[in-house]
Amino acid sequence: MSRRRIVVSLGNIGALNDGLGEFSLQIGQRIAAVAAPWRERDGIEIDFHLRESLFGLFGPDVGYRPVSRGQQWRALRIDDCVLWHSLHQLNRTRPPAGCAQRLVTVHDVSYRYGRNAFSAWRHHRRAMALMARTDGIVAISRWTADDVRRHLHWQGPLEVIYNGARSFVAAPREAPAGIVAGRPFLFHLSRMSATKNPGAIIELARAWPQMRFLMCGPANDHTRQLAAATQLPNVDFRLGISDAEKAWAYANCAGFLFPSLTEGFGLPPIEAMHFGKPTFLARRTCLPEIGGDAADYFDDFDPAAMRAVVERGLARGAEPGRADAVRAHAAQFDWDAAGAAYLALYRRLIGT
Repeated sequence: MSRRRIVVSLGNIGALNDGLGEFSLQIGQRIAAVAAPWRERDGIEIDFHLRESLFGLFGPDVGYRPVSRGQQWRALRIDDCVLWHSLHQLNRTRPPAGCAQRLVTVHDVSYRYGRNAFSAWRHHRRAMALMARTDGIVAISRWTADDVRRHLHWQGPLEVIYNGARSFVAAPREAPAGIVAGRPFLFHLSRMSATKNPGAIIELARAWPQMRFLMCGPANDHTRQLAAATQLPNVDFRLGISDAEKAWAYANCAGFLFPSLTEGFGLPPIEAMHFGKPTFLARRTCLPEIGGDAADYFDDFDPAAMRAVVERGLARGAEPGRADAVRAHAAQFDWDAAGAAYLALYRRLIGT
């Protein structure tokens, strides 16, 4: 039986604690789970292309290939590659020369929203170069698919495969240090960049001193500066929280705030919905598509208007059956279903 090889590229991802990392981990695990049977039955080998520090991440049944800076300019040499799948559009590695099928998952085209002209031009140039060396695209939402057609002028094969979102309902829970249980609070989780719009939440907190706010995200220079600059007695920052602390916050918050300006999908709102929590999103980009009728929406970010939306949503969240409806909405975004859709696409592309 002749051997064929699928190479799944994480590119230069070095950590798995953001949206791209979570996607890569969840989809990668499901691809790796079929490596042994596909090898035995079909003669298909599966390799992961990633940083050497992450070798072994997907177990012993797959191969590992290192990513290096020079691969931005020189195509890899993989003679038996029948499918190259880049797990995100920021991967600057060139696919193997002569590979039969080249696939990329596009998470967003967010550089089109809110960047300065030079930054937008630079990102667009890279995106168009990626389109030139791609045979097919998967978008993680219909909004992203429309952006790919509209802004990248893509006319080739394009599918929408929604992300899953982990449920932390059964996970261990631990209250973040210094947080007093039993006091109502609104929760926000993101990397807190400008596109995530944390300033709107801070201004809401300033105008609503009776409500507490818990702001969580990665521990980096930007988030530390934001926390230091926000001197409000009703706002708590907890940076670098664990999964157990995240589960506690989802379980105990009165509602979840996510007024993001640009998203390709948005994992944290669905994670909050697994708990049946009232979830408040900006009516921007893909968020109405992902949140559906299970969420409430900010149409502007004036603090008084935001408070009115939240108060109405909290009251609606207390209605009989509302939490169950929110949980049912979240359940449709499932990583097993997403993984199965990618594997079915692989088999179609390589003709098995």
